[in-house]
Amino acid sequence: MNSKKRVLCLLAPGFEEIEAITPVDLLRRAGVEVTLAAVEDASLVTGRNGLTLKADATLDAILSIRGEALEGYDLLLLPGGPGVENLRRHGAAARLARTFIGSSRPVAAICAAPLVLADAGLLEGRRFTAHFSVHNALPGALGDERVVEEGDLITSRGAGTALDFGLALITRLLGSEAAEEVAASVMA
Repeated sequence: MNSKKRVLCLLAPGFEEIEAITPVDLLRRAGVEVTLAAVEDASLVTGRNGLTLKADATLDAILSIRGEALEGYDLLLLPGGPGVENLRRHGAAARLARTFIGSSRPVAAICAAPLVLADAGLLEGRRFTAHFSVHNALPGALGDERVVEEGDLITSRGAGTALDFGLALITRLLGSEAAEEVAASVMA
């Protein structure tokens, strides 16, 4: 499988563990290089259920080396959960989402993370889904689809759809054959 594709996954305190770990695990099984970037100045980031992940770097460190364009990354991954409020407060996630979409690179958001896409002005006139808890803030969200792909936006409903979401990301980056291979290996 292709190891040249690169994904940047933003981790904020309170992230939903399944929504980060499942897609990252599947992507890595497919040979995709995934960088876990802490949005706060700490290498350890604790999720909503107390699981702590060690980030590869802080987002600020990555930005200081690569700049806001983040050339070399093929997809931006935004896990959901209550940590989305920390992503929104930081502000870089919305800017990066606009940058990725502006350069025809996909942005993937699950659960409450489409709120970041709304902050970036990227949902207007597009089909998307999100967790039911944020439907009031995102009135156009589709409630009956597990994963919605609209142009370069890939959205998913929540923890229960994380496997489908991860496989959709592999399909987008490497094709359906790679996604089918990973799905078979995990008996999905």
